[in-house]
Amino acid sequence: MKKHIPNIFTCLNLFCGCIAVIMIFRYKPQNDPTNDLHYLEWAAYLVFLAAFFDFLDGFSARALKVHSDMGLQLDSLADVITFGFVPGAIVYQLLRMSDPSLIYANENFLRIFQFFPFIITVFSAYRLAKFNIDERQTESFIGLPTPANTLLIVALPLILQHDTFHLTGLIRNPYFIIILSVVMSYLLIAEIPLFSLKFKNFTWKQNRYQYILLASSVILLSVFFYVAIPLIILLYVFLAIIRNMEIAKRKRSNTQPIKNKI
Repeated sequence: MKKHIPNIFTCLNLFCGCIAVIMIFRYKPQNDPTNDLHYLEWAAYLVFLAAFFDFLDGFSARALKVHSDMGLQLDSLADVITFGFVPGAIVYQLLRMSDPSLIYANENFLRIFQFFPFIITVFSAYRLAKFNIDERQTESFIGLPTPANTLLIVALPLILQHDTFHLTGLIRNPYFIIILSVVMSYLLIAEIPLFSLKFKNFTWKQNRYQYILLASSVILLSVFFYVAIPLIILLYVFLAIIRNMEIAKRKRSNTQPIKNKI
């Protein structure tokens, strides 16, 4: 029985993702003059719940020592929906909220252009497939994990719904949406090593970047609330780059030949 527990959590992740999709497409920007984003808000909360189940499936698999190829494939299939299709659909709705004619007013072009945000879904699927066969990603990540990418994106309708920092104009700008789609798609497959939050021990020396990220996250959430979510994801990438530079510098210093004293 215990071997099925991680898969149950994976299926709950998928179930939440499916309902989130329904919520996203129930929102009709053209029929919503009040800009009531409650459907997209519910979709975001369902994604948060799905991310929790995604954490539990990995945690329970490690705790119960019941890893399986079946679980690996099921996890990726669930993630394609929750952390692949959902973020693409969210950005698709954001683009429909904006005025894409600011980019190009041709109607035929706009009929096709409206689907551009689904490149996030395509790159998410590619990233998940790559993760399954990339042996370098057993202890850390290469490229932004799909859950982190999705959390950043689903935070945007929450920010719009509770816009205390006056970011509506930016988020509903079609240029911002296109740049967001391109940048997040790139980060999913970028050859950037990103550290994991799995602690092998609790020493400061080996985990200082994890501690910095966690402490900063608490501070950012307490100050900025929903706006903090994108900031935390960007901080994660920034800290990973700093950490990679530090590791590369240490390796260069260790490989430099020692000159003989005369």
